[in-house]
Parts: sequence; C-alpha cells; structure tokens
Amino acid sequence: MSTKIPNGLDKLGLRDIGDVYYNLSYDELQSHEVESDVCKISTSGSAMCDTGIFTGRSPKDKYFVNQSPSNENIAWGDVNAKIDKKIYDELLDLTLTQLSGKNIYVTDVYAGASVASKRSVRFISEVAWQAHFVKNMFIRPSEEELESFTPEFTVYNACKTVNEKYKEHGMNSDVYVLFNIEDNVSIIGGTWYGGEMKKGIFSMMNYWLPLEGKLSMHCSANVGNDEDVCLFFGLSGTGKTTLSTDPHRALIGDDEHGWDDDGVFNFEGGCYAKVINLDAESEPEIYGAIIKDALLENVVADADGKVDYTDGSKTENTRVSYPIEHILNHKKRFTSRTSQ
Repeated sequence: MSTKIPNGLDKLGLRDIGDVYYNLSYDELQSHEVESDVCKISTSGSAMCDTGIFTGRSPKDKYFVNQSPSNENIAWGDVNAKIDKKIYDELLDLTLTQLSGKNIYVTDVYAGASVASKRSVRFISEVAWQAHFVKNMFIRPSEEELESFTPEFTVYNACKTVNEKYKEHGMNSDVYVLFNIEDNVSIIGGTWYGGEMKKGIFSMMNYWLPLEGKLSMHCSANVGNDEDVCLFFGLSGTGKTTLSTDPHRALIGDDEHGWDDDGVFNFEGGCYAKVINLDAESEPEIYGAIIKDALLENVVADADGKVDYTDGSKTENTRVSYPIEHILNHKKRFTSRTSQ
C-alpha cells in the first residue's frame, strides 16, 4: 500500500483526515473496491460498479460562481448558470464537512497531453471506484512528476451528501456541481456519477484554452501513418468512440481534444465508451479493452460476473472507462504540427 503523502495536504481545508490513499495503483484500487463491497469483478477481469440513482450527468445542476473577472468570459445561459458566492461558500463548507474525518482518496493527474496547454488537477473523494475512474480518464503522472506535483485545480467529490437547502438557494435539485474559477476549485455533491468529474474538467479546459488563443473540441481523433489527423465531432452517444477506434489508424483520444501551436492533443488518458449492446464482432477494439483495470458502470452481470451487454434494465447509458493503453493502436500524449 502506498504511504506517500501528497504535497499541500494541509491546504485542502479538511479536518481530522483519516488515511490518505494517494495515487494508488490499479491493484490497490481493485482491492479497496472489492473489500468495501462496492464493486464486483467481471469474468474479463474488469471492475463493475453502480453509480446510484444517477446514471448520467445532471446538467441542470451545474453552476459557476458569478464573480469578476471570470463572469466576463462565460457565455451565461442554460448550460452555464450563475450562482452567488455566498451560496457557493455555504456548499463548500458542506462539502468539506462531508469529507472531513474520513479516509480519502487523493488522485493527482494531468488534463491535456500538450506540454504548452496541460493543467495539473487534484481529485478528492471518499469512494475507491471514483479514484479508479479518475486514474483511467486522465493522464497519469510518472513517479518523478508526482514528487513535485502542484495542483492548479482541485475537485472535491462529496457524493454522499446533498444540499437540503436547494429550494432556499433557488437551485434545481439537491445535487450540485459548482465551479469557482477564481479559486480554481470545483465541488460535487448529491451524485455519484463519475462523468461529472470528467466533464467538469472539460468545462474548465473550455474556459482556459480559448483565453490563450487555443481551440477546445468535443470530438474523437485518430491519426494515420503520415500524421494525418482526423477529427470526429458529435454529441455524446453518436458514435465518436466507435468511429475513432480504427485498427488501421492510431487512436489519439475518443472524446475531448485541444488544438494549440503544437497541433491536436488529447485532454485525457483514457476512454469512456457506451457498452449497451456491445459485442466483440462489431466493436472488437472496445470489447477487447474491457479487461483488468477497466471500470464498468451500471451493467448487469450474473453471479459469476458474466456481463449481459444487451440488458439496459439499470440504464441505457451503461459505460466503461479504461486506460488508452488498452487500445493497442494508440498515440500516447500525441501532438502534431501537421494536424488537419
């Protein structure tokens, strides 16, 4: 078990912290998941978890603190709703109270494969599989990088608490996903869905990069032998992951990318694919990626762990996250000046 203590632990605002599980290995995470009985292991070796009553994101519960100077750069509307700083501070206290006095998982990662554009991000959670999800979906620092890692942005995931005062606060529900851009902090409460953490950092990259004259894109991408990059744009669930996973072209990433002076680059270190009706014949690369270290969400399996991918009784949005290395033909940390 790792006993390393992350830099800046005293700055998290948490009280009476229990054990700190810092950037655990996949084997360690799987041990925690199974011992706590929150995950089962499938016949292919992947972990299986349920995300509770929320099997997708809660976009109407996402808010940005209305303060200067960030409020001058946000396109306010249904997607980007305003929240008062006083309400944010109250919910930040609720979040920190929930995570205080607990054993916590601290996971330090990077968003952005481009050296010129990447951000260092720290995730705090009390749930092992959420740390596993983060490890899959973001770029994993080396041991040497972790020695000097300093987070530029911190996400507190307090999924086990809810905002009971949401009506008084004028909010949509007892779920909250809040962003304080000036403090470089995001807080999550009321939902266990892992995709909130992934898309939360995408929201922040969408804020940061355009201010630097860089393009942020919701697309998948792959590259040919001549470094000819192909981008696949589309809404979630429209086939970006499937189309970009081509045995004849190297995968750059399946969902979130940037374009800076060095070319196209992946924001993430893994893939997050829908698995409803998945089969080995039609999508062999994705099917083959569901092995040890992958994390299945909300699937139905028998007592032996055999998954029935045709069963959508829990949700049609059954998912798997896995490290991009599970796709044999991939480009890790790819950038190219010849991108098109």
